[in-house]
Amino acid sequence: MSRIKGLYFTTEVIAYPLLFLALMWIVFWLEIRFNFDFNYLGIYPGKLIGLRGIVFGPFIHGSLKHLFNNSVPFLVLTTALFYFYRNIRWKILLYGIFLSGLFTWLIGRPSLHIGASGVVYMLVAFLFFKGIFSKQYQLTALSLIVVFLYGGLLWYVLPIDPKISWEGHLSGFGVGLLLAFLFKEVPIENKKYEWEKEDYNPEDDEFLKHFDENGNFIETLPETEDAPKANQIKITYTIKKEDSSS
Repeated sequence: MSRIKGLYFTTEVIAYPLLFLALMWIVFWLEIRFNFDFNYLGIYPGKLIGLRGIVFGPFIHGSLKHLFNNSVPFLVLTTALFYFYRNIRWKILLYGIFLSGLFTWLIGRPSLHIGASGVVYMLVAFLFFKGIFSKQYQLTALSLIVVFLYGGLLWYVLPIDPKISWEGHLSGFGVGLLLAFLFKEVPIENKKYEWEKEDYNPEDDEFLKHFDENGNFIETLPETEDAPKANQIKITYTIKKEDSSS
C-alpha cells in the first residue's frame, strides 16, 4: 500500500506541472498551425475587459523563444512547489496566478501583457523566501538552489527592456514574497525514521537483531536441509591398500 501511495504521489507531483506546460505549448501550436492570434486575451491594464488576461495570459506567448524561456523554469519551479509544499501547493499556485495578474493590471503600461513570466517570478520569490522563513534545512537548501539557478532573473523586475513586461515580473516577485510571508508558519511534513517514532521498539528492529548487547555483529547463516548443524563436525577417511608387488 505504501508503495502505491508513493507512486501516486510521485506521479501527481510531475503530472500537474506537465499538464500546465502542455497547455502552453498547445496554445502556441494552435496559433502557428491555424494562424490564430490569442494576444488579445492577454492582460490589458486599466480596462475591465483586460482582466480576462489574468486567466488566459499565462498560457499565451509571443514567440517560440519566449515560450521556451518560460517552459524550463516553470516546470522546475512548479515541480519543486508540488513536492515540498504539497499541503499548500494549489493555494500558492492559484493565488499567485490571480494576484500576479491583478497587480500587473493595476501597475502595467497600457499594452497587452502575456506569458508565464509573472508566475515564474512568483514561484522564485515564494520558494526562496519561504525557505528562509521556515528555518528548515531542506527548504533553506532549496532556497539556495533557486538563487543559484534563477538569481539572474532579478534584473528583469526593472524597466531595462521596453519589450519585456517588467511590471509582470515585479508583480509576480512581490506576490511571491507576500505569499511566503503569509504562509511562513505552515511547516512541511518532516519524515521520521522508524527509530524516531514514539512507538518504536528496539526488540522488533530487524537490523538490531544482527547485533548482541555489546554491539558485536552476529553472523547468521541460512538454514538448509543439506547444511551441517553448527555443533557437528564431519570427517571423511580414505583408505588406500598398499601395492604388494613393490
